[in-house]
Amino acid sequence: MFTQTDLEQIAGHGLTVEAVERQIENFKKGFPSLKVVRAASPADGVTVLDAEGVDRAVATYEKALAGKRVVKFVPASGAATRMFKELFEFVNDDKRGPGIDRLLDNIEKFAFWPELKEVLPDGADDKAVVSAIVKQGLGYGSKPKGLVTFHAYGEGARKAVEEHLVEGAMYAAADGKVSIHFTVSAEHMAGFEELLAAKVPAYEKKFGVEYDISFSVQKPSTDTIAVNPDNTPFRTDDGRLLFRPAGHGALIENLNDIDADVVFIKNIDNVTTDARKGDTVTYKKALAGLLLELQAESFERLKALRAGEADIAGTARFIEQKLCTKLPAGYDAALLEKILDRPIRVCGMVRNEGEPGGGPFWVANPDGTQSLQIAESSQISAEDMPLMKSATHFNPVDLVCGISNADGKPFDLRAYTDPATGFISSKSSGGRELRAQELPGLWNGAMADWNTIFVDVPITTFSPVKVVQDLLRPQHQ
Repeated sequence: MFTQTDLEQIAGHGLTVEAVERQIENFKKGFPSLKVVRAASPADGVTVLDAEGVDRAVATYEKALAGKRVVKFVPASGAATRMFKELFEFVNDDKRGPGIDRLLDNIEKFAFWPELKEVLPDGADDKAVVSAIVKQGLGYGSKPKGLVTFHAYGEGARKAVEEHLVEGAMYAAADGKVSIHFTVSAEHMAGFEELLAAKVPAYEKKFGVEYDISFSVQKPSTDTIAVNPDNTPFRTDDGRLLFRPAGHGALIENLNDIDADVVFIKNIDNVTTDARKGDTVTYKKALAGLLLELQAESFERLKALRAGEADIAGTARFIEQKLCTKLPAGYDAALLEKILDRPIRVCGMVRNEGEPGGGPFWVANPDGTQSLQIAESSQISAEDMPLMKSATHFNPVDLVCGISNADGKPFDLRAYTDPATGFISSKSSGGRELRAQELPGLWNGAMADWNTIFVDVPITTFSPVKVVQDLLRPQHQ
């Protein structure tokens, strides 16, 4: 199937022939649907903290911060193509929808208006204005969301990446240091580095902290081969194999390289203005405090199990009631130990108000347990789809993760993924149809074998910008 040139190309990606053959087999067989049992809900998998519980968890986190290695991990890869899709359709194809009218009617309300005004030609018509946003001018159509101006302040506007600097200072500062890791596309790295080099000193002075900013790119070894509709390897016009980035699930490799006790994960576009950051900061700290409480008890019970001194029944109750894993009737100490010796994540979940995104579900596992998972609609079979619609909450990507084990050493996170939870989509290249394969999503299958706790958080902690007009919402004005 593969030529010598193919073999060299495969090796150049850091892949093996066996791995590529497994990917092709996935195309042929497809991925099984997730064995969803029911949607998680308050009192059944979604923890609802009262005011006292929030205060206690915040205090736990703040008390434990000294000496902790805390990292804010922000997936920021890729161009903001979807954000400006409607604008491109207007400029390129004369397709003018209501979104364009809303954009132009409110153009001066966007934080990027002062920058846009500087690059507009005299007498610019509607198309010229929109073109200056996405093409020559601001060039936002080829930039990542992190480098788009989101919010206006008296002292000047902030781009999305700057809001993460501010957030980091508010909840992720440990011993005066704020560590933030951005995953970016290689072609955008210089843009991030240049902006942050210019902006970081001012934020360090403003908040009295020192920033430790690091970057990584998605590893070529996580790419997946593309195939033709008949599942044979897709070849470009010059006869080479085509490999594609395998979605954000590939970033488990990047997360695996992080050395930290506590890792906050949040999307680049989910930020709000300073006036509205209060709930975000409070609940980030509360989620982290809850993580540290559960992790401490997990480690204590794990060490007791290993020493043969464990309260087996009490440990089982802790796993079922606090770690939200339902045990089979015939569980034994070995299963309890396996469950306790895992990475742990506490995930904020917001009430379902019709926003796109996966949701919290109970899932049946091969070992007879049931655990909590974040599931996307693409993972759920048609007959289980009513369960998706019954979900009271959805996933805003608001995670706090514990990635070190009871001995303080990092877990190999790649050992806790479910490789059977990828999905296949139809794409095209050079006008030719192809099939593409994505790895399990970072907060879906890539964390499938983690201990997962869901916590109800207020909708005020969720301010995504999926399309440019979202910047007109109150959370961004």
